[in-house]
Amino acid sequence: MSALQFQPPFQSDIRLASSTSSALCPGRNFTLPRQLRPRRPPLRTSFPPPPKAFSDVAAPAAVSDKPSICTADELHYVSIPNSDWRLALWRYHPPPQAPPRNHPLLLLSGLGTNAIGYDLSPESSFARYMSRQGFDTWILEFRGAGLSVQTSNFKETKVAMAQSVANGAPQKQPTDVSGYLSDSEFYFLREDSIGIGTSWDEAKLVSELTEIFMRLSERLSGFLSEGQSRLISTKLLDKISKNLEDSQLSERFEEVRMKLSNLLEKQQNSSIASQIRDLSQTLVNIIEGGQRSVSPQFIDMQERLSSTIEDFQKQLDLIVKYDWDFDHYLEEDVPAAMEYIRAQTKPKDGKLLAIGHSMGGILLYAMLSRCGSEGREPGLNAVATMASALDYRSSKPLKVLLPLADPAQALNVPAVPFGSLLAAAYPLASHPPYVLGWLNSLISAEDMMHPELLEKLVLNNFCTIPTKLIFQLTSAFGEKGLCDRSGKFSYRDHLNKCSVPVLAIAGDQDLICPPEAVEETVKFFPENLVTYKIFGEHHGPHYAHYDLVGGRLAMEQVYPCIVQFLSHYD
Repeated sequence: MSALQFQPPFQSDIRLASSTSSALCPGRNFTLPRQLRPRRPPLRTSFPPPPKAFSDVAAPAAVSDKPSICTADELHYVSIPNSDWRLALWRYHPPPQAPPRNHPLLLLSGLGTNAIGYDLSPESSFARYMSRQGFDTWILEFRGAGLSVQTSNFKETKVAMAQSVANGAPQKQPTDVSGYLSDSEFYFLREDSIGIGTSWDEAKLVSELTEIFMRLSERLSGFLSEGQSRLISTKLLDKISKNLEDSQLSERFEEVRMKLSNLLEKQQNSSIASQIRDLSQTLVNIIEGGQRSVSPQFIDMQERLSSTIEDFQKQLDLIVKYDWDFDHYLEEDVPAAMEYIRAQTKPKDGKLLAIGHSMGGILLYAMLSRCGSEGREPGLNAVATMASALDYRSSKPLKVLLPLADPAQALNVPAVPFGSLLAAAYPLASHPPYVLGWLNSLISAEDMMHPELLEKLVLNNFCTIPTKLIFQLTSAFGEKGLCDRSGKFSYRDHLNKCSVPVLAIAGDQDLICPPEAVEETVKFFPENLVTYKIFGEHHGPHYAHYDLVGGRLAMEQVYPCIVQFLSHYD
């Protein structure tokens, strides 16, 4: 049987490939039955254009002194409208001898990962391979990942980079821009104890309590819903109440608590603010009065209150710091990056090619669905996804995320330090007695990645994940598949209106995104626009979740197949 041939969309069939007869595109193909391609309905063009990445596209294009961790040819930053985030874009220029291409290529990474996964080493670099094939290749690092930074930290980050370069010192990725939690934040997330030793400062405590309650009253400037605000304020008051239980102060505290709770449910104004400050002062006075008591039960009460307030401030800061979900990526990060790439590369038809791995592919599915439902062009000429689906009910490993589907957990644990946890667990997965050896099989199948590259991937590629993001992604375990943050729009249900050719690739031993999950998603696309392919054979080699990108055979089997598909539509 002949090799897979990507034919024009009006063809009514597709030739299946045999892994033994095709050197270019080995693997197993599944293509839904197709009819003659119906004429596409005209697309509406009255929708507003996507947001501009910069107010002035003539702004400086690339960072002059990029850190050594960035192995791309250039490092760019793109601003998100109405946000203080600046997203990192790694750019790889095609060499002069490469075949000319008409469209730039955007790579989107998976959940809680940075650009390193696409560029592990010169010998294992999907990004470099695609650039050598002539594609002007860009990797987007989403907010909170890799070298993406918030504006408040951007200047100091650039200064630190410049000083490191000038001093000739090894450049270490700054903690606050790597997507990892700081040591103090990590401690806060894993400990729920009350520390001792904070000195008593009445004015400071009154100010801090007032600030907390004011922020809750204002719903943290829109970060929390009314229900979440009530929940988190109750948690704080419960902790304070615990310090006062079994004391004569408990009754007085409950009076203050009731008044505070009522105020927090009202719309904030100057009168409410004054009352909140007065009640905060009263609360501190109650604690101070108990401290003067000779009873042993009041010893260190002030210190415990100070520590409680300090911990709560950290929690509020984390909620604000890690306040984004899947729809923020879809509606803000990706459009800003695409607009910036268009401005830099100027494709004649204004379109890009795009490849997404894992969540990156899910974002592309969601974009195609959203644009189809609204009748507008997505600005993409062709799309390839690897290990991506919109219904994950067949994925057993990911079901460990289901407890975080409770909104209360997003308040108790605002972010999951996934990168730190995985790095801590890796020695137990890679060394005898291999207590956590099963973790490796989730990432790569046996003998598919060099141990050093697997270690680099685990220790450098993963970041902190907001619980709010995980909460939305858990909708993919429901009957409607992945939904928007409101839960009303199912991204799966509108794929039938897609107007862009799609290549969907799965790995035969992918436990995170099983082949059947990819296949189920493929069925929702128009039959004449989708191609589904599985890599891996019964007797090996096998492909797990990351092997499609960085496995030892990916460059021979997976990459050429993607290039052939994109070239046909380029």
